[in-house]
Amino acid sequence: MEGKTEVNRAGRQKPAKEPALAEKLLRSAQQARDWVNGKPVRARVTYVPVPQVDVRKLRARMKLSQTQFAAKFGFSLDSIQNWEQGHRQPEGPARILLAVIAKNPNAVEEALRS
Repeated sequence: MEGKTEVNRAGRQKPAKEPALAEKLLRSAQQARDWVNGKPVRARVTYVPVPQVDVRKLRARMKLSQTQFAAKFGFSLDSIQNWEQGHRQPEGPARILLAVIAKNPNAVEEALRS
């Protein structure tokens, strides 16, 4: 559509409208594919820092045993033990869930009840 013009009712020419939404979406999808495949593209990437949570301190603050904490929030007992003993660190969704529990355990409990 670049360089094309339209004629309005008064007979005046005006620049053509921007590409249709479908064209923009297709271009975005192609850029995303290229980015995933490691091709150089201009892209904005936003990283959200998720704090590390000391699971042992969090659990102690809540006055829960390892078994109770695991059952209450849907973790495996093995994961709780490995995190507390330093054998592993929470990653991905577990790390995010722990951060939310540390800030607002009632919100997580409410969400899990519904």
